[in-house]
Amino acid sequence: MSKTLETAAGRLAEKFAGSGFDGTVRFEVEDVGVIHVADEAVSLGDGEADVTISASLDTFKAIFGGELSAMAAYMTGRMRVDGDIGLAMKLGKVLG
Repeated sequence: MSKTLETAAGRLAEKFAGSGFDGTVRFEVEDVGVIHVADEAVSLGDGEADVTISASLDTFKAIFGGELSAMAAYMTGRMRVDGDIGLAMKLGKVLG
C-alpha cells in the first residue's frame, strides 16, 4: 500500500471516530487503492459496501482537506457514487 493511502486512511479514521456512522463505504482511489469503512472502523483493502465512492487521489485530497465539498465533486463529475445515495449523503456530515 502507498504511504499516501495510509495517510488518507488515518485522516478518515479521525473523522469517523465517534461519528455514529453506521454503514459500509468503499473509497476507490483511482490508480492507488481502496479504503474500506465499516461503521466507524477504517481499514485499507477491499470489502463489501453499501456505497462506493470513486475519484482521483487529487479529488479525495481536496475533499478530505476541506478545499472541495463532496457535493461539488459529485455534481462536476470529479467523483462517482454507486450504491446507497442516502448513505453517501450522510458521509458529507462526517467528512465536513
